Amino acid sequence: MKFRPCIDIHQGKVKQIVGSTLQPDASKVVENFVAAQGPGYFAAMYREDGLTGGHIVMLGGGNEEAAAEALRAYPGGLQIGGGINAGNAANYLELGASHVIVTSAIFRDGQLHMDELLKLVAEAGKERLVIDLSCKEKDGRYYVVTNQWRTFSDVEVNAANIVELESYCSEFLIHAVDVEGKREGVQERLAEQLAAWTSIPTTYAGGARSLADLERFRAITGGRLDITIGSALDIFGGQLPYRDVIAYCKKGG
Repeated sequence: MKFRPCIDIHQGKVKQIVGSTLQPDASKVVENFVAAQGPGYFAAMYREDGLTGGHIVMLGGGNEEAAAEALRAYPGGLQIGGGINAGNAANYLELGASHVIVTSAIFRDGQLHMDELLKLVAEAGKERLVIDLSCKEKDGRYYVVTNQWRTFSDVEVNAANIVELESYCSEFLIHAVDVEGKREGVQERLAEQLAAWTSIPTTYAGGARSLADLERFRAITGGRLDITIGSALDIFGGQLPYRDVIAYCKKGG
């Protein structure tokens, strides 16, 4: 189990928000934290701490230059997502991203568009493509959500779909949107299912707030999933020491 750091960028600033409130009207977005430092500061810190496989997420438009700042600070060390498509994927890889993360470009109008996925594989290469399966629960099942996590697709996060999509990417990133940013604990059933279904590196995001949560997450997943933590960390205004998380994950729990 690795700790995967994050840099979420909204309106050009590093922020932690309640994911389910993300929408075009920025005044209605619930912010947990707004950093005084720029994206490059956090990227450089992650580089110095030897953390790999972390991700930058551009939450809406107008964040491209801020994201480029982070990529310059840690070339080859961070993945990037948010508005990635076949037309710009190669550019972000050239700017220094290790991988590109894709959601909305392939999940449009409530469906998976295989033609767009194949274009992205052609542009980025399977080995540098991460599919974001961020999801919400509906009727006891989890479905991929797009359009800033506001729109349900008809793509269920289940064993069969996981197996199919693994053929086109090297990793998954999965936000448990119902708990993301709320510091209410890990969505255990989803985490347990993902650990059983996935055979490629998979990062879970959503709800972790303490070392006890990390211990529980490791127990229910058998250490097979990686984890990212945002709002709960002290570097983002929370109570959980960033250094303690690094130490815990490095010693294997």
